[in-house]
Amino acid sequence: MTKKILIADDEKNMIWAMKRALKNEDYKIITASDGKEAVEKFKKEDPDLILLDLRMPEMNGMEALREIKKEDSKIPVIMITAHGTMESAIEAMKIGALDYISKPFEIEELKVQIRKALDIGDMTKQIEFLTEELREKTGKVIIGDSDKIKKVLEIVNRVAKSNATVLITGESGTGKELIANAIHYNSDRADKPYVKVNCGALPENLLESELFGHEKGAFTGAVARKLGRFERADGGTIFLDEVGEISLPMQVKLLRVLQEKELERVGGTETIKVDVRIVAATNKDLKKMTEEGSFREDLYYRLNVIPIELPPLSERREDIPQLIEYFLEKYCREIGRSKMKLSKEALDIFLNYRWKGNIRELENVIERLAILCEGDIIEKNDLPRELVYENNKNTEFILPKEGINLEEVEKNLIQQALEMSDYNQTKAAKLLGITRHTLIYRMDKYNISGNKKDI
Repeated sequence: MTKKILIADDEKNMIWAMKRALKNEDYKIITASDGKEAVEKFKKEDPDLILLDLRMPEMNGMEALREIKKEDSKIPVIMITAHGTMESAIEAMKIGALDYISKPFEIEELKVQIRKALDIGDMTKQIEFLTEELREKTGKVIIGDSDKIKKVLEIVNRVAKSNATVLITGESGTGKELIANAIHYNSDRADKPYVKVNCGALPENLLESELFGHEKGAFTGAVARKLGRFERADGGTIFLDEVGEISLPMQVKLLRVLQEKELERVGGTETIKVDVRIVAATNKDLKKMTEEGSFREDLYYRLNVIPIELPPLSERREDIPQLIEYFLEKYCREIGRSKMKLSKEALDIFLNYRWKGNIRELENVIERLAILCEGDIIEKNDLPRELVYENNKNTEFILPKEGINLEEVEKNLIQQALEMSDYNQTKAAKLLGITRHTLIYRMDKYNISGNKKDI
């Protein structure tokens, strides 16, 4: 498919030179002589790439870039800069330009920049399609524009069409199952079975029967033949969640399925061939487990053909506002209440919190707020105590110019610690970094009483 490139430059010679340089390429070239015309041509022609000069009459390149990015934040834009405008080029990239090229430039350099930008544009469209497909098929979507999550989605986009085994790693709550869903529903097996197994939730004596099935009479209670999850997934995908929980004897049997694509039901003698794509996930360090002898090295390498590591939420904080907006909209719609949003102070606390439970923890907090918060603006006082406390703990105290009443501050902190610990004095003292005896002394000093549940 022919790509459309919009070139905006007030120098006719420059436009002529670029059109001539690209005449043998399979591009449709659209031109504009100023920023205003560039914005108009962009809206009318829907180009795949824009080359935008910084210095133009009517509307300069920076203003045009802002207008274009308001309409389509994803379109790749390369800024054309003259000598001495490097600071402006960097500012343009902050606004959303993909790259810049300085005059005078080599023709081959221009061609390389264009091909790279068009490839990135194609990848962005594929990722958007991938996430939309996932939303339609599962009702869930992968949220985020951070570089780390984009990199993950690029890998998903590349591997989905293959039959390679994938190992997804990451902390609990980072969205490993969502990535597994995306791989299956964007593969050639999307219309075939998709079977999920939580290996950590099944007792070892049941896991073998669940995975491989059993024959009638194989054990007490086996009143009929049962097909295992691998047989049910034949032709499709099986997702082995918490694969690090599988025992060593079960690992041997799983290895056979990966190596030979065959299995035997429990209590059976028939060898059954299966065509199954395996996607596994774990929050454990399997490499370390192999060194300790609790996970088979040969199985690890069979699973780890395509590794995908999901970053914790603390490493993609720029995605937090999007996640908040998504979950607020979701839960407000579910319970039939008007739209909600966070105040700036509350949002800052969300951005600074550690989120040890990652996206799952954030979603749970948002659901709680959607149900319990009375107003449509979520304020700091509406937030769970652990979020506020964590924020206070990580905030350096700055002495105001007018000074403070130190005793009042100390009294207030003791009261907060008692409330956070449900008046368990030992825990409250630990929060304050003092001994329990010191806490009791200061409670007496400030006449602080409460429900004492110390154990």
